[in-house]
Amino acid sequence: MRKIIHVDMDAFFAAVEMRDNPALRNVPMAVGGSSDRRGVISTSNYEARKFGVRSAMPTATAMKLCPQLVLVRSNFAKYQEASEQVFEIFHQYTHLVEGLSLDEAFLDVTDSPLCKGSATLMAQEIRQKIQAKTGLTASAGIATNKLIAKLASDINKPNGLFTVAPSQVDSFIQKVSIERIWGVGKVTAKRMHELGIKTCLDMQKFSRSDLIHLFGKFGDHLYDFCRGIDEREVETEHERKSLGTEKTFSQDISDFEEMKNHVVRMVAEVKESLENYQDKIIKNLHVKIKYHDFKQTTIERQMPISEESFILLLEERWHQDPRAVRLLGVGVKFEEVKTKEIFQLPLLAHACMK
Repeated sequence: MRKIIHVDMDAFFAAVEMRDNPALRNVPMAVGGSSDRRGVISTSNYEARKFGVRSAMPTATAMKLCPQLVLVRSNFAKYQEASEQVFEIFHQYTHLVEGLSLDEAFLDVTDSPLCKGSATLMAQEIRQKIQAKTGLTASAGIATNKLIAKLASDINKPNGLFTVAPSQVDSFIQKVSIERIWGVGKVTAKRMHELGIKTCLDMQKFSRSDLIHLFGKFGDHLYDFCRGIDEREVETEHERKSLGTEKTFSQDISDFEEMKNHVVRMVAEVKESLENYQDKIIKNLHVKIKYHDFKQTTIERQMPISEESFILLLEERWHQDPRAVRLLGVGVKFEEVKTKEIFQLPLLAHACMK
């Protein structure tokens, strides 16, 4: 039986700033871009969250919810340094560390002899070492799989720990809202609510074939997840699946020629970045559009990588809804690689770029 720890730093970017500037500790504050430059909140502290300020929220909206919000510009060099210190501690306990971001990771400590083999005691030690070394707090969840461990790490946040023993999985998962299940987004959640599915217990009333019929292949995973079953392993290496860039405009743009000019510049950036991924096969191109009201749409297609291809995609999608645009993005998606094909990839990726 596996022993999985999920560690999640508490309000990481904001916590680093509060650590370095004690004057920020007892006031609502957030890290992000300024409202007059169409900025977005990266992280808010818990004082700001009381007002409804959340990550990925437009800064202008955050300032309306909390006029006294103190805004701090991002300093990724500091966050990277703190993250490296945290991950060094993780690797003291196991080499099976799957980083999800700078401030979050899964650890498989099944075979670790430390702390008499107790994952809960290891998680507690890890949190103590993080605080001693970085001055930051972390929360942790401990369980027999990734799904339950991640859900558990939220229970006693911030600066808390929660263990779900194997005998407690059934009662624990039944109360979990479906929005908290991995892979369930807003659209899927809305459809589930229409079907009367609000918790994992509600979902357990549907058979595997029912869920596959309703939600496609994802329904197969849902059948297991709503029962607390998750066979995913902690992966120490991730295959890059896509590459792209995007631009948020200081003012909305409505002129298609101006949009095309931005796309041309972004395509040049993507092509330059692709020089570092010549072992990849390009599967599809995609274009993302975000409108002034934050409605977002994407279009993806198998085409030769060129300025003309991206402009055709932009033209097709934007003319379906020709309104003022806040953000444009372009990128590529890569084929999954089979080991026996690796020797072919440099030539194929190079050919795709011509």
